[in-house]
Amino acid sequence: MNKNTFQSIKLDKGEMNIYDFGTAKLHAYKTNDLIDDEVFIVEKDGKAVVIESPCFYDNNEELTDYLKDMDVKGMLVAYHGAGGSFLPNVPKYATQNAIEYSENGGGKALVQNFTSAFGDAFDSSVHKITNVIGEGEWNIGGILFIIKQTPDAFDVEIPELNAVYTHMMGHDCHSIVAGAAHADGMIAELQNYIKKGYDLILTSHYTPEDLKDAQTKIDYLKNLKEIAAGCADSDSFKAEVQKQYPAYSGQNYLDMTAGFFYA
Repeated sequence: MNKNTFQSIKLDKGEMNIYDFGTAKLHAYKTNDLIDDEVFIVEKDGKAVVIESPCFYDNNEELTDYLKDMDVKGMLVAYHGAGGSFLPNVPKYATQNAIEYSENGGGKALVQNFTSAFGDAFDSSVHKITNVIGEGEWNIGGILFIIKQTPDAFDVEIPELNAVYTHMMGHDCHSIVAGAAHADGMIAELQNYIKKGYDLILTSHYTPEDLKDAQTKIDYLKNLKEIAAGCADSDSFKAEVQKQYPAYSGQNYLDMTAGFFYA
């Protein structure tokens, strides 16, 4: 499946890009919200499973309306626990560490920060998980998902689509990189995606990407480590990264990365 082969539907706020795999469809919802969230719906035989949740009230309403003719069998809540008013009666699936991340860990801190920044437009309520899952295969609504636990939450392989969902990639934007060891882990995971030959890589803050994009990200991460090794402080590091990647978005992520490399 080519990442650019989709039907696009303009909604009032967001945009829905639909990828037709024959036996199943992927609906990629670009929220156009203040943190560029993406939400994914896998549809098969009239049944659907949602991956992640929008977290602004207007997006919640818009996506709920879009889903009105689908039989939503579940939602996988990994890295984005906020938006708890969205589809309140649908079963919510998450690993135990993802629950901890949203309720007590880094996810909770992010929700608090976003609530302060965006006010009443942001749905700060956290999804109540009804089904705690572990690693391995899970059939939800007749669709197979393979769960892989990560330090914060979990990633999802979708064999039906030859696709994988992870939190962040973005081939032309900065990412939060918590030091050289974290960069090595990210590189290893992206190399694994290439080895497995996924058609699409789905992430929480970017439109679907492909293996060429994964290689671009690997090259970026390797270079990021080299830049960090040659810079004495955070300011010089950020200046050099911006010089080499002037068109990249995600300045706030670069700031956070610099904080990790030069703690």
